[in-house]
Amino acid sequence: MFERVLIANRGEIAVRVIRACRELGIASVAVYSEVDHRSLHVRLADEAFALGGETAAESYLNTEAILDAVTASGADAVHPGYGFFSENPAFARAVASRGAVFVGPPPEAMEVMGDKVSSRVAAIAAGVPVVPGTDGPISSAAEILAFGAAHGWPVAIKASYGGGGRGMKVVAGPDDAVAALDSARREGQAYFGSSEVYLERYLDWPRHVEMQVFADSHGNAVWMGERDCSSQRRHQKLIEETPAPGMTPELRRAMGEAAVNVSRACGYTNAGTVEFLTQGGEFYFLEMNTRLQVEHPLTELACGIDLVAEQLRVASGSALSFTQESLSPRGHAIECRVNAEDVAGGRFLPSPGRLTRFSRPGGFGVRIDAGYGEGDAITQHYDNLIAKALTWGADREEARRRMLRVLGEMTIEGVATNIDAHLRILRHADFIENRHSTRWVEERLDFSDMTSARAGAGAPPQAETPRDVAVEVDGRRYDVRVWLPEGTGAPTASSPAPARPRGGSGAAAGATGGGRVSAPMQGTIIEVLVSVGEAVTVGQALCVLEAMKMENEVDAERAGTVTEVRVAAGDNVSAGDVLFTIE
Repeated sequence: MFERVLIANRGEIAVRVIRACRELGIASVAVYSEVDHRSLHVRLADEAFALGGETAAESYLNTEAILDAVTASGADAVHPGYGFFSENPAFARAVASRGAVFVGPPPEAMEVMGDKVSSRVAAIAAGVPVVPGTDGPISSAAEILAFGAAHGWPVAIKASYGGGGRGMKVVAGPDDAVAALDSARREGQAYFGSSEVYLERYLDWPRHVEMQVFADSHGNAVWMGERDCSSQRRHQKLIEETPAPGMTPELRRAMGEAAVNVSRACGYTNAGTVEFLTQGGEFYFLEMNTRLQVEHPLTELACGIDLVAEQLRVASGSALSFTQESLSPRGHAIECRVNAEDVAGGRFLPSPGRLTRFSRPGGFGVRIDAGYGEGDAITQHYDNLIAKALTWGADREEARRRMLRVLGEMTIEGVATNIDAHLRILRHADFIENRHSTRWVEERLDFSDMTSARAGAGAPPQAETPRDVAVEVDGRRYDVRVWLPEGTGAPTASSPAPARPRGGSGAAAGATGGGRVSAPMQGTIIEVLVSVGEAVTVGQALCVLEAMKMENEVDAERAGTVTEVRVAAGDNVSAGDVLFTIE
């Protein structure tokens, strides 16, 4: 077994791995960006190394900085978590070059399955049905038009190295092809380091069901049961559950065997997830995520197996501690992703800020996985997941009712959350009676009457500046870096600065006096879509604002002529900053 594991990630998954390491007697090493220097994963780890920078590109996607931390810490293994470098074969090889073990599949398997195009080819070779799509990446909107004409609309554009719904855009018709292609490419480049995309037919009412697989280097490969992830918005999973409601034992077995066949076809080892779309009793291979999934705790609750601990054991060379025959999932588990999102008006806008209160419910069959504690800041630079709330029950209804109780008890203040949206989904007759699909949330549910769930909005994250100072310990001089509040006479961390006024209340754009359009949230301007002198209509997109790794259009709330454009692509803006003036 390993002696020291570096976790090349942050937030909830870093905390999850650190805790597993501690239970196994393994020392944990955290890495952190400048904005994460006080984060929970840093506080819990045995030691931590600074990566520098604020954005993902400057920190958690900075290969050399992470590799330097591997060398400096003496880590003999690196756990990538999910996202960032978790499915990057070049990073896995770089880790090996520093004498450490990458806790995941071989780079060759990642190259086959991490690329959504080559993974389709491998699935076909393994005899697994796939959704109709392009045989390779596309380069122009003309290819989208041709595919839509041949297979029908809508069409899905997907980042070849994407996952979690990022880099995926649905094209309703020919008029949307150019904008959707540009957006998918931008998200793919920003989040996965590649702008390559491909096309798939978009099924009209499918279920999203994924199969957890695990394989070792001794030739053993098993499937551990499925997870239904059909409750989605913007192709982002909201609620997941296991087992998939309504699935027959025959279909489950067929999907499980197909998942194992896909894994064996690419020489896979460690934990992985094979995703399928199901419709009308048929299933289609969608993609394979060559890493641990966000929703892996569902399988842990059902099977009674610590998947992270198993990852570490398998990566160290051990055989699987269980067999296909010994697996016996029981009961029903549900997971809700609690995000920092303002659901006001049904817009689900990112809601960065500081958690001034965070109560975690407990009780039988309850698990809360979180990457933050009270006082921690949720910034615009990373995803908006605050916590995962999980409940287990003897059957689906017991798990559902327990989740209603847990979400009702959970109190989060300082940021807005999507808890009320979860409650609406869980109480809906379609969900209770298993009539939902991946398109159900967006096409059948109405969140427009919802108000902001922001409670007790406190101070925004207080700006701090690193200072290099000299200290003496037992007569020996050391140069150290400390973080101090900005400004002369600035308050300490225990006495936060006064709250800044926030613009907007969850609208797509904040409208102020004189036709000024303000930023609804903190973020980065990706593209400006209008110019001075241009006539605009109500609802027209003025710019694209990225926050928490999601693109959001800022729309005009009045018709008129643009008389002022105050931003350009690449600008960072705060909530309430004026972006445009419309007269």
